[in-house]
Amino acid sequence: MNDEARAALEHWRADRPQSFYDATPGLEEALRARLGERAAELEPGLRTFGAVVAQVVDPAVLALEREGPRLEFGEVRFHPAYAEAGRAVWASGLLAAPPLESAALFYLLAHAGEAGHACPVACTAGLIRALRAHGSPALQERFLPPLLEPDYDRCQRGAQFLTEIQGGSDVGANRTRAVRAGAAWRISGEKWFCSVADADQFLVTARPEGAPPGTRGIGCFLVPRRTGDGRPNGFRLRRLKDKLGTRALATGEIEFAGAQAYPIGALEDGFRIAAGVVLNTSRWLNALGSAGLMRRAYLEASSFAAHRTAFGQRLADFPLVRENLAVMRVEEAAALASTLAVTDLVDSPDPREATCFRILVSANKFVTALAGTHVARRGIEALGGNGTVEDFSPLPRLLRDSLVFESWEGTHNVLCAQVLRDLARLDALEAVLGRLAGADGRVDSALSRLEPRLRRCLEEPEWAALHGRRQVWLLVRALQAASLVRDGASEALVELLLRRELTPGWEAADDAGYPGLVEAVLREESGVEAAG
Repeated sequence: MNDEARAALEHWRADRPQSFYDATPGLEEALRARLGERAAELEPGLRTFGAVVAQVVDPAVLALEREGPRLEFGEVRFHPAYAEAGRAVWASGLLAAPPLESAALFYLLAHAGEAGHACPVACTAGLIRALRAHGSPALQERFLPPLLEPDYDRCQRGAQFLTEIQGGSDVGANRTRAVRAGAAWRISGEKWFCSVADADQFLVTARPEGAPPGTRGIGCFLVPRRTGDGRPNGFRLRRLKDKLGTRALATGEIEFAGAQAYPIGALEDGFRIAAGVVLNTSRWLNALGSAGLMRRAYLEASSFAAHRTAFGQRLADFPLVRENLAVMRVEEAAALASTLAVTDLVDSPDPREATCFRILVSANKFVTALAGTHVARRGIEALGGNGTVEDFSPLPRLLRDSLVFESWEGTHNVLCAQVLRDLARLDALEAVLGRLAGADGRVDSALSRLEPRLRRCLEEPEWAALHGRRQVWLLVRALQAASLVRDGASEALVELLLRRELTPGWEAADDAGYPGLVEAVLREESGVEAAG
């Protein structure tokens, strides 16, 4: 490599953002669209946290990827960088913030990928929401304060252990048992995929003695990690999982043997609490994780293309490179827009909005998770062979993390089936479509084409079993286009999404305006200037 090429790479590295907030004007614009002048009140904290993620959390993850968690004498041990990153994340106050501020902070955190702490934040948030909504006063008084503590060295973190080896997404097949023991319960059984295995409080699903089969017999329990005298509370961590991604996160297999537990809510409501509160919280935050991950991939790829030369010109001047970057830009902007639209529905007291949240949070997680993987792969393509090198850029890590994000909180097929069941059972199609309508005539036209197929899904389950997933995909694409319009996004971003995803029979090769549209999308971003 000659000196000129080395200098170009050094300039690329030097141009990496010092704060991911400053590198993401779309977040500022979306917050301003929702909060008006109040958005300015959030700006200092978001800018500071964006710098913390870029300068503290992201470098820490490099060490955590090289030396992940390990199991020693039944306890999880981490590299010292894990606590360093955790202190930075928890100090942001993310867990106690209102939904929109919390969403913005989590989105910025995900610029570092899962980073060992995005999943613990999501799981802790789900436990907090479950305790607030369904926990008894005594349970709230005892267990909520340490979950809300912003000092990482004093806080307690939550986890959610639902998956069993025979169940997976089929939670109704779970066999972990709960037996009453005085005022508390005792839980015994095995949980197969336990992320945040080092957590202090576990939310565990179990079947109380005498309960019916299926999900109707699932109870929701809080299990402290330790008893009052500091001993492990009736569980054994068998081993840690060697995962494709989220390597800084401790995920293991845990066996419970008479662990003391406390019901969260009525026993018969256990599955409803676990799915409707805990999993839906994780699905909401998972989508923000995918959106932040995509933005980071775009920043890396667009900046590299602007600095790197080949065949006598910048990579950013090649048409196919520009098209790739434009698609990445649209996808990450669309993911942020739709997920902030879902965020607007979090904790809404309006029954119609609560129903829309239940449906859209699952649909949105499905689309954003898949898009995250595709965008991370596009980023690697933009860097060529360099894109596959672990210490050259974060892109290999982002790709691995995105693949794990896809599997969390329900597979794609399970989420789509749930969306269609909820649309039918709650008679919610008109409410959901009504929420998307009115932003833009082109979006309304797409909805008018989609509505008959969605109705067919609800009326013909056999047809929906094969074709319903595609309809859910289009529903979220319409949500994304409508949300971009309402957030004041550029016409180019909206139009490119509409043409690629919601225009029947559209072909780029037959569209004379396509090259100009690609240029208009890239012109907005300072990282890649329009050619010429």
